Amino acid sequence: MINIEIDGKQISVPKGSTIMDGAKQIGVYIPHFCYHKKLSIAANCRMCLVQVEKAPKPLPACATPVMEGMKVFTHSQQAITAQKGVMEFLLINHPLDCPICDQGGECQLQDLAVGYGASGSRYTEAKRVVVNKNLGPLISTDMTRCIHCTRCVRFGQEIAGIMELGMAGRGEHSEILSFVGKTVDSEISGNVIDLCPVGALVSKPFRYSARTWELSRRKSISPHCGLGSNLVVQVKQNRVMRVLPRENEAINECWLSDKDRFSYEGLNSGDRLTRPMIKRDGQWYECDWQEALEFTAHALQTIKHKYGAKSIGALGSAHSTSEELYLLQKLLRAMGSDNIDHRLRQSDFRADKQLQGTPWLGTSIADIAQLKSALIIGSTLRKDHPLIAQRMRQAVKNGMQLNIVNPIDDDLLVNVVNKVITAPDAIVKTLAEILKAAIEIKGVKQAPELQKLINSINISSTASAFAIASSLIENAPAAIYLGNLSQHHPDYSRINLLAGLIAQVTGASFGVLGEAANSVGAYLAGAVPEIRTLPTSVKLDHAEIVGLNAAQMLGFSADEAEEKCRAFILMNVEPEFDTYNSKQALKTIKSSEFVVSMSAYKGSAGDYADVLLPIAPFTETSGTYVNTEGRVQSFNGVVSPLGETRPAWKVLRVLSNLLQLEKFDYETPEQIRAEIFPDGLEINQYLNNTLKDFDLEINIVEKQGVQRIGEVPIYQADPIVRRAESLQATHDALPPKAWMSAVMLENLGIDAGAQVRVGQGDEFVQLEAACDERLPANCARVACAHPKTIALGGLFEEIWVKKL
Repeated sequence: MINIEIDGKQISVPKGSTIMDGAKQIGVYIPHFCYHKKLSIAANCRMCLVQVEKAPKPLPACATPVMEGMKVFTHSQQAITAQKGVMEFLLINHPLDCPICDQGGECQLQDLAVGYGASGSRYTEAKRVVVNKNLGPLISTDMTRCIHCTRCVRFGQEIAGIMELGMAGRGEHSEILSFVGKTVDSEISGNVIDLCPVGALVSKPFRYSARTWELSRRKSISPHCGLGSNLVVQVKQNRVMRVLPRENEAINECWLSDKDRFSYEGLNSGDRLTRPMIKRDGQWYECDWQEALEFTAHALQTIKHKYGAKSIGALGSAHSTSEELYLLQKLLRAMGSDNIDHRLRQSDFRADKQLQGTPWLGTSIADIAQLKSALIIGSTLRKDHPLIAQRMRQAVKNGMQLNIVNPIDDDLLVNVVNKVITAPDAIVKTLAEILKAAIEIKGVKQAPELQKLINSINISSTASAFAIASSLIENAPAAIYLGNLSQHHPDYSRINLLAGLIAQVTGASFGVLGEAANSVGAYLAGAVPEIRTLPTSVKLDHAEIVGLNAAQMLGFSADEAEEKCRAFILMNVEPEFDTYNSKQALKTIKSSEFVVSMSAYKGSAGDYADVLLPIAPFTETSGTYVNTEGRVQSFNGVVSPLGETRPAWKVLRVLSNLLQLEKFDYETPEQIRAEIFPDGLEINQYLNNTLKDFDLEINIVEKQGVQRIGEVPIYQADPIVRRAESLQATHDALPPKAWMSAVMLENLGIDAGAQVRVGQGDEFVQLEAACDERLPANCARVACAHPKTIALGGLFEEIWVKKL
């Protein structure tokens, strides 16, 4: 520690700190523009000049390291004169258009000009004008206002991992610009709007829609990715106008992904369902809540009497709150059915009975920064988990070794030490090789079950397998994470088993990257058919009954279900987009006798539902999410429900009352929460990724034919994001193409850019063929969850591609 004095106050600061760090420690504010705690020091705005004893001239506080006995004066005459001089220079070319600037009222330059600016300008020459740049549909530019603090440039290089903006020119000819003809396409690009201290970079969707002083600020949690990022939702006249990050170092730091930031547009979509609707004789009619719920209750009772309770199934979503999912499963189980699931894109459920607890990240999110080695299995990391990818980048900068096993070789904008890009059906073989290599490197006798398993695998370990195993063993702490592609994989149980065994042998932690903000909470709320590992409050009298999982209910499981579902309750689910096999899911649901869709949107539900019940999205209800690291986060609604929309928990409670089910007398979501979490917020005893038995045989069978690699595009992942207009105009939301390697295109006689037919079975879609040399042989990358591809089947099934 080093002892210094700032404005007469004695403090001790760590060696290597700057004057700015010391001033922040004691609450002394030093004006600044280019300095930001998460970015490197540029010291180019000079606004933070301070007087240091014995220094011949003022020094920048952000870039001056502290020294023993240093005396600093932040408000001396010398410091204030220097700061006022800098402000005068900054304002020389800055336009005097505060009344029409979108940053007005929340502008750092405006605030500091009041304290350090003169009442008039001595500069009489013409001011410069800079041409605006088109940075895409999310960021609007007024580059004449730019003060060249370079925060946006440093953010791209240091946090986003890609230099999309740069500074060209010198002196007053300097300007920030993107590369020729390029837009800013990073999945976390919106953060430059927060970083910009002036009105040069502002939000394009929000622009000219409200003034900052007209907005109410309310706290919330984002439902879109596994982190559950903390939000400040800004509201005007009961309408969400803007979303900003709420700082939480343990989760999202001070950043937000574009998905979290701009998806609020979907909340105000014209597709919002605002009144209950009933289908009679093929026609849709609006009705009141009493009629809709009585109609629903009567239909469910009829199905139960006719076919038995087990003919009713419920499909939820991990984007729903724990309270909503808890009441959904409780209603269903009180009726006598256990057919409840939220894992709609999962296709392999064989590991369910081996689960020791709820799958989770295995470490805290913040611990990712401390890792020295990591293995990511089956993940389009930047698109599925933008802020976890950002943390990985920072960890690699600090010396972490990143290893990848994936069917897709997307640029992670970071140095990857070892990567195995392989066809989906070969992932199991690759992991078995890594496991065998790890056992050989360790040279330690393993448990008999594990040794038997390894001996049954007829493979020879490759160089890449040894390299990955060595990286995990030699660099502690290490971690292994299963991504979304792994969780959707038809061999997920084997991938899960092998990844867990590799972690066990190498000493790494092992976790699952949650798909949505309530990925852990959905398990804890009991929205799965197998409930023995969950909180005691969820274990009902007939807990030994194990119902159908999502694959069995929707008819794309290899196991033929004894009982078929004749009625479905869908909550926050659009089966054509949110399931593993959209073609089969729609076929099953359309052939059922009764479907009730609880959703905030009409969508295509009119084609298959019998009742539409408008439920509130996350901004219009209160609830709890348990994110991928097992952090319980509760939030309140920020606006009133739109039209006759009602919170889903209230709808389920009233429906249960009409069905004459007992113990559904909840008045508040807090009562439901207390029932889900009987031990308060202490849920660590339920978090466990371990599979208890090694009874899964590892039979490695490579498929013939063309394999589909079906990923979920970043802006098609959930109903709200799918309706956010600005996000749908981005580069990441372009229509899907059939991506194949050059060799495969040549073998099929197809030119890149040509239209092709891509099919599964007798159904096909027409797409543009595109070349990607980084894809494995005999694989076609065709995205799912998109209107153009919903006619296709399973995400990793065999497909055919034909020239038109």
